Formats: sequence, C-alpha cells, structure tokens
Amino acid sequence: MRDALLGRPLKDIDLATPGDGLSIARRLADDLGAAFYPLDAERGVGRVVLDRPEGRLFVDIARFRGATLADDLRARDFTVNALAAALTGDPAPVIDPLEGVADLRARRLRLCAPNAIAADPTRALRAVRLSAALKLHIGAETQAAIRRDGARLVDVAAERVRDEFMAILQGPQPAGALRVLDALGLVDIVLPEVDAMRGLTQSPPHAETLWEHTLRVLDRMDAVLRVIGPERTDNTAAQAGLGLIVMQLDPYRADLQAHLAQPWPDGRTARGLILLSALLHDVGKPATMSRVANGRVRFINHDRVGATMAEARCQALRLSRNEVRRVARVVQHHMRPMLLANEPVVTGRAIYRFFRDAKDGAGVDVCLLALADYLGTVGVSLDLEDWTHYVAVVAQLVGAYFRQRREMVEPPLLLTGRDIKAALGLPAGPRIGELLEALREAQASGEVATREEALAFVKAAGNG
Repeated sequence: MRDALLGRPLKDIDLATPGDGLSIARRLADDLGAAFYPLDAERGVGRVVLDRPEGRLFVDIARFRGATLADDLRARDFTVNALAAALTGDPAPVIDPLEGVADLRARRLRLCAPNAIAADPTRALRAVRLSAALKLHIGAETQAAIRRDGARLVDVAAERVRDEFMAILQGPQPAGALRVLDALGLVDIVLPEVDAMRGLTQSPPHAETLWEHTLRVLDRMDAVLRVIGPERTDNTAAQAGLGLIVMQLDPYRADLQAHLAQPWPDGRTARGLILLSALLHDVGKPATMSRVANGRVRFINHDRVGATMAEARCQALRLSRNEVRRVARVVQHHMRPMLLANEPVVTGRAIYRFFRDAKDGAGVDVCLLALADYLGTVGVSLDLEDWTHYVAVVAQLVGAYFRQRREMVEPPLLLTGRDIKAALGLPAGPRIGELLEALREAQASGEVATREEALAFVKAAGNG
C-alpha cells in the first residue's frame, strides 16, 4: 500500500487474512503456477513468488496479528507500513488507523507503538533502511526508542540482523545510512570492530580518522558502482574523479554489469558484498598499528589480518561460505592494484598472479574497491596525472580479465603433470605442481606459446 501511494513500482505485496496465510498462499501458488515458500509456520505466513518479464513479484500472505485487521495494523512497525485496502474490483478506501498517510506526506517515519522496537529490535535497523530508501525523517520519539531498545539486537537471530543490514548496504546512500546507524548507537552492535576504528589517526595522505576514511571509501564505492551501472547519468559521470573511470572502463561496462548481476543467496547482491568489503577493507589496521619516526604510523600486514577479521565477521553475520570467501579475498588483496601501479610496467606474469591469488572473480571486485579506496584517501586533493595512471592500471587488469582471460588469467596448460614426469624423469610430488605453476606464468607472460616451447621451458626450469 505504501509503495502504491508513493508511485513506486511494486515488487512485493503483503496480504493479511483472518485465516491461515500458509494454506491460502499454497493454493494461490498452485492456481498461478508459481513457487510457494513457508515463511513463518508458527504465525501462518506463506510466500508466493511470481516470475514476470519485469522482475519477480513476491506475495506474502499472513494471518492477522490480532482479532481484526485494525489490530493487525496497530501491531506493525511503522505507521507508513500500517496501511491497507480491501481486495475488491473497485478502488477501495485506504484503511489508516494510525494516520500513516499523513506521515507519508510529511516524509516522517513514526513507530506504531512506543514498544515496537522492544517487541522486535530488527525494526531499529529497518527504520534506517526505510529512512534512506524512502527519504523519510526518523521522528524524535522513534529515535529515542531506537536508542533505548536498539541494544536488544544482540539477542536477535544473526540471520535477521544480516538481512536488514545487507539491505541497508544494498540501498541508496549506504554511507549516509551508516552514519545514521552510528548516531543511533547501532553500528557497534552489528560491527563491533568499528569501535577501535573511530579514533585511530593515520599518516598522510590520509587526513581523517580510520572510521571517517572508511565511510568516505564506502561513499566512493557507491559512486563507482553507479558510474559503471545502468543507472548512470551525465550528472554522476561529471563528479570529480569519476569521469576518468567512465573513459577508461566503459569498454568493459557491459562485462562489469554482468559481473555485478550475478546472484547471491537470499536476494543479496554483488553490489552489497562489494560495499561490505569496502566497509571492512581496513578493519585490520587497529590491530597492526605501529609508530615509526616523526610520529608516523604504519599498518604492516593489515590486509592479511583484516581478511581474517572480515572472514570472522561475515561468518558471524551468517553469510554463505562463498560470500565469506569473496569478502575475505577482496579485503586481503585490496592493496594489490596500488602496488602494481607503483611498478614501472604491469607484466602479464603480474596480472596472472593477481587473479590467481584473488580467485573466483574476486579480482574484479578488488579493482573496483581500489578505485574507491584511492578516491576516499585523497579526497579533494586529486592529482590528475597520478589518478589517470592509476585508473589505467585498473583498466588493464579489468581488460585482461574480460578480454584476455584465456591468455593471461586462466591459460590452459600445454602440458600435464604426467608429461613433466616423463620429460624430466621426476617422481610424483610437489615439484611437479611448482613446474606447472611456473609454466602457467610463462604462458601468461607470453614466453611460451606452444607445446614444444613448454617442454623446453620445464626442462630448463627443472634442471635449473
């Protein structure tokens, strides 16, 4: 009802009934030839999933929370969600017992009841998500209730916290939403690692605390994803630093969009995972900080330590195994493009090693995060010449992945382990694997192109 009043496209429909929502949803799914899922058997909630050309439509059918529809609406989270209309063929009046329409017009987010957060603490996160998505102001009483009862999130199932938090990251203005979460005292509950990041100062070129830097990188990450995404506008591309990304990465824009469109479990997106990686990319710095001459600080191995910490946090959020691995790998390798940009030339061997170490497409995410990290570090002090070179290096990596994958990223081996054993008279063992890996690097660098050259290479390497 809320989205219909706002003129937003309908992606889900919530139906309430005095009967059993599960059985009604099952019958509806059978009639429509759609998928059916039981969402909450105890509360009698079922879901119907309709596949349409314009996208999936989710229909959730739930039993009244109370004796009547009015009781059901009053038991909901926010007044803008406590709206209903009868399913009739004619335009039906809006049922609005808590003046949610007035709140919608005033762009105000207000709780249905003072104890709504205490009754379900995930509503604290949902308040921030709806505020960002619908551009609503969180009312003072609602803010007070969140500060008072939001700490109860620690008692909520991790999966429910994960779903609301990832929805915030996948929504509009994720950095702004994180600032609101922080102001309401919720960030430390979801990401306890943030507390150590707040007051940690960094040496130049960083001019902000680690937490401020992280929020700035999160904002720039969102901007980078928008500028390569289908929603890009001339306004977006004209922002400082983003125009060069458009110029150098546009040949791979369709490839990048396909990469970002790959589905993850439970409706989570590649965009959400990259933004989570941006949020955690420097999480290892507090544990690795050391002071050197002139008051400067260093963070040796913060990428490796951060990867371990990111893995643990993603596991605590109950992300899937593949999601945990992806985020951890992006965090671990987020410094690699910068290191490559400092080299006189980026060789085929270096490109191969980069994608080999990142694994499973994470290298592309690393490239995108590297752009956001650079912009989030320099701020308004952008050196155009250095930035041009940096984007060119990232474009070279991305181009190799999408245009030269067979040659430079995943070269098919010209020899097998059996071939090497026969040619060199070696026994089975790790040396065979080492020679195969050296051969892959030689192929990626263009040193070896034929089977004969491969045999000569492994003989020289094996006898060296």
